[in-house]
Amino acid sequence: MQIPVKSREVMALLFIACLIIPLQVYPEKESEHTVENILFYQRDNGGWPKNFNRDRKLSESEAKKIHSQRNRKDATFDNGATHTEIRLLAKVFKSSGDERYKDAFLRGIELILLTQYENGGWPQGPQSSGYARHITFNDGAMIGVMATLRDVAANRDAYPFINDKLRTRCRQAVDKGILCILKCQIIVDGRKTAWCAQHDEKTFAPRKARSYELASISGAESVGIVRFLMQIEKPSLEIIAAVQGAVQWFDEAKLTGIREIRRTAKGTPKGFDKVVVKDSKAPPIWARFYRIGTNQPIFCSRDGIPRKTLAGISYERRNGYSWLGYWGKDLLVKDYPAWQRKWAPRHNVLR
Repeated sequence: MQIPVKSREVMALLFIACLIIPLQVYPEKESEHTVENILFYQRDNGGWPKNFNRDRKLSESEAKKIHSQRNRKDATFDNGATHTEIRLLAKVFKSSGDERYKDAFLRGIELILLTQYENGGWPQGPQSSGYARHITFNDGAMIGVMATLRDVAANRDAYPFINDKLRTRCRQAVDKGILCILKCQIIVDGRKTAWCAQHDEKTFAPRKARSYELASISGAESVGIVRFLMQIEKPSLEIIAAVQGAVQWFDEAKLTGIREIRRTAKGTPKGFDKVVVKDSKAPPIWARFYRIGTNQPIFCSRDGIPRKTLAGISYERRNGYSWLGYWGKDLLVKDYPAWQRKWAPRHNVLR
């Protein structure tokens, strides 16, 4: 069930958490109006906008108004949009047999397949422009799409109504996407590191997004990418090298001896202020962005000027965005050791 949120940043973090923890698990049964809302909000091109409230019961007039907006060009893969709806539709079609859900599902899958670049990447959504046209890992967009296509291709129990031709197309799209991921991995001094939140759709180079989201190595989005690669059965030597290079980077980029806290700040818009304090007992933490080549954490206000500390940026950006998090913790402590023992037992980059 969708968690209602007002903040884009909170929604982004929730979706990143879905990638950093396991892939989404849906409730056993969706309410009827939730599924109908999904049908109402589907755009003519087959996709969905982000952040609409799937669980809100619509009046007849509201439903008609939303239906009249089907030609809007706001379908996206950002914040879990489109691929989340596709998974839900498959589940309810399997239980109900209602052909409307199957048709909507197939239109959504077709949109995803048609939106993929020839080089294997996906933009933030169909008909994207500006920075959204770049290959987008931000907020789990490309990985969410690929995980859905992978499951459609392989999971015959969850998707029994898919024909072999479509399964093959989904599998081929995932294979192309994996090659794109490998091409995007940032190499510094001959060593594989991790990924930027978005990469150039032609050159694969790291690219900036909003003014405070600079070209950098991502300590958040990269976790979802590594986890996806680690789920590949019988990985190639290139995939193994990509995973190990990224894991080694996460180990080197972790920040120790500090903790982020919220201090009461009377008279401020939120009533609190985020502060980084020294704490020798704090677990390792990671920055959202790192300068390529130095692994210096980057913090940035809307002026686009990178600064070295959280305290150095504006109150609005400091408290309206997540700059530090424990994104890599389970990756290093749990996921990688299990993967390494299975697929690369003779070479453990964590000593």
